[in-house]
Amino acid sequence: MPIIKRAKWNDDMRFFEEIPHYIPPLFRPPSEARSLIFQVTYGCSHDTCTFCRMYSTKPFRKRKEEEVLKEFEMCAPLYPRTRRIFLADGDAMALSARVLVLYLEKLYELFPNLERVSAYACPQNLLRKKMEDLERIRKSGLKLLYVGIESGSDEVLERVKKGVNAKEIVEACNKAKDAGFMTSVTVILGLGGPELSEEHAKETGKVLTLSRPDYIGALTLMLHEGNADFAEKFGRFWRPLTIEETLIEEKNLLLNIECDECEFRSNHASNWLAIGGRLQKDRKEMIELIDRVLEDPSMGLIRPDWMRAL
Repeated sequence: MPIIKRAKWNDDMRFFEEIPHYIPPLFRPPSEARSLIFQVTYGCSHDTCTFCRMYSTKPFRKRKEEEVLKEFEMCAPLYPRTRRIFLADGDAMALSARVLVLYLEKLYELFPNLERVSAYACPQNLLRKKMEDLERIRKSGLKLLYVGIESGSDEVLERVKKGVNAKEIVEACNKAKDAGFMTSVTVILGLGGPELSEEHAKETGKVLTLSRPDYIGALTLMLHEGNADFAEKFGRFWRPLTIEETLIEEKNLLLNIECDECEFRSNHASNWLAIGGRLQKDRKEMIELIDRVLEDPSMGLIRPDWMRAL
């Protein structure tokens, strides 16, 4: 969604030179590429994960309600055909049910073609909310939640400081599903390193099966200057997986997922090999593709390292 520049306006000593107004960095899921994005919070309410330093430059805080509502009103005439809206930053579900319902009702009132509103949701905030509040939020039009599962191994989750264990992740995801949300979950290949690779794949497959997601996205861990000390913080021997080890881990993951009618994708820019399909219908074909690439890495399907990115 393009950003349209308009004349400045002043509200509570804040100047908006662009509409919508963003405080960078701004992140969104790949599937929200054409969505209108509003930052209703800044940063992440749980910013301790050692593999993710996306919001390390800005502390978590909630935007003022009147400021957000004013921005909705200003954007509505500029984007009258908006069909999808994504609520950023890292966890809009940290907001109260009252505030979320207020925002959602206003968005559907202002954008007549709006079909879907989505947001990130960390397991902790899903667990904190009462079921009746989640149902209210869902009925108000927040339809899709992106949940970071990362791993199903309790040891891996503890070492990367995720803040929840596998049982709590399953509980949070099922709570969202029972409230009527669609869920798109992410897992991270290579997160446990070589020593925990088998456990990471097996236990993550179990958690995915129990969590009943609509979509699964497998990313591959990439280290950058923001989390360059990941190996040191892990607390036991850790190194990045080789391409071959990563593909073997992904194969093991697929073998341990028993979800039906779930979309699986590992076509993110971080991945060495782009695969995708429906589980369980396409699982055999996805595994066969991995096996062919493992047998002949020169067949041209491996993404060059210079093309990989977060």
